[in-house]
Amino acid sequence: MFGNLFKNKSNIGLIYLFVFLVILDQLTKYLVIQNFDLYESVELLPVFNLTFIVNYGFAFGFLNNPSINQILVSIVILLIIIYFLYLLLKTQDKIFRLSLVFILSGAIGNFIDRIIRGFVIDFIDIYLGALHWPAFNIADSCISIGFVILMINILFLNKKL
Repeated sequence: MFGNLFKNKSNIGLIYLFVFLVILDQLTKYLVIQNFDLYESVELLPVFNLTFIVNYGFAFGFLNNPSINQILVSIVILLIIIYFLYLLLKTQDKIFRLSLVFILSGAIGNFIDRIIRGFVIDFIDIYLGALHWPAFNIADSCISIGFVILMINILFLNKKL
């Protein structure tokens, strides 16, 4: 099943992209843990802070409650990862594959956090005045970018899943 994965040059590029994104996500989270106290914030721009926050829920703090059964959340995420991996191996559409690589790298980056720490580390804080977008991380960004690529592929390039 994975044998043909390494024979195609475009697949190798996607594998490198996947590994790079997961490492970038984990490295940035490691740097935040090493250099910030929980809830510590540093302003980089008038609309952008680095703020160390933990997230027990899904993307962008959805269901962010440590009392929710973390095993159930992890199982749901693992099932989503397995399904997207299946789609990645099955499809030949290059744009769809690229979107899946972004989504998978983000999902796995956050899944690693859940398994190792029991929560996801968020640190990108974008705001306008007192209005803050929920804090997020590189993995959340990858999932969002992958979803946008997927929607463009479906809506404007008329590709179907």
